[in-house]
Amino acid sequence: MFNKKQGSENISQEKFNTIIGKNTSFEGQLKGDGTIRIDGEVRGEVSIKGDVYLGETAVIAGNIYAVNIIAAGKVDGNITASEQLRITSTGRILGDVKAKTFIVDEDAFFEGKCTMTQQSAVDNRKELENNKLNVVKG
Repeated sequence: MFNKKQGSENISQEKFNTIIGKNTSFEGQLKGDGTIRIDGEVRGEVSIKGDVYLGETAVIAGNIYAVNIIAAGKVDGNITASEQLRITSTGRILGDVKAKTFIVDEDAFFEGKCTMTQQSAVDNRKELENNKLNVVKG
């Protein structure tokens, strides 16, 4: 859905399976397939087997896992994109990112660690879950 030549402003509403509007807040784990646009506030994990578009008014407090991600809003959490992550000029990311392709537009803000990877977001999530299960308390 997203490519290097396509600007975030050129994405039409018909391309989204789910839209969380700017006057909407969601708390918990958001999971789904397809393409989602978030213009509101989400507190919790976002795990989409597709593409995520964060509008300029989006505020995310939690980790995001998806195939392609365009971030024009604010994210306080880690981001894993199995393909492409793009931070637009209005985007603000505070957290670590993993992506196959990472694009940062002029005037965007990113503070964190970047890891370029060939591994898919689903595999990365499973790896994190397995690491949590392997913790031994003694």
